[in-house]
Amino acid sequence: MQKDMPTVKEVIEALKNCYDPEIPINVVDLGLIYDVQVRDDASVYVKMTLTAPGCPIGYFLVEQVKEAIMNGVKGVRRVDVELVFDPPWNPRMMSEEAKKMLGIK
Repeated sequence: MQKDMPTVKEVIEALKNCYDPEIPINVVDLGLIYDVQVRDDASVYVKMTLTAPGCPIGYFLVEQVKEAIMNGVKGVRRVDVELVFDPPWNPRMMSEEAKKMLGIK
């Protein structure tokens, strides 16, 4: 393991700078991030979903996630994003703060 490895916490903080362009809430608070792992070779694995499988901005959001991690977390060598739709996203996955912003109880 290399010195000064990136941490999962740093990756999650960087992901809070990624916003779904259709909803003014970051991908973490929206509940789109299912898993984050930092591997021994300083690569980062992100398992994420979209609000809908046919979402037209899916590719854009995946690229935004990669860029946010590469540019926002020191020491990351590569980012691999797996886009999944199981389990399907639903509004209950959002943080309490996000629900409050959207008026969801």
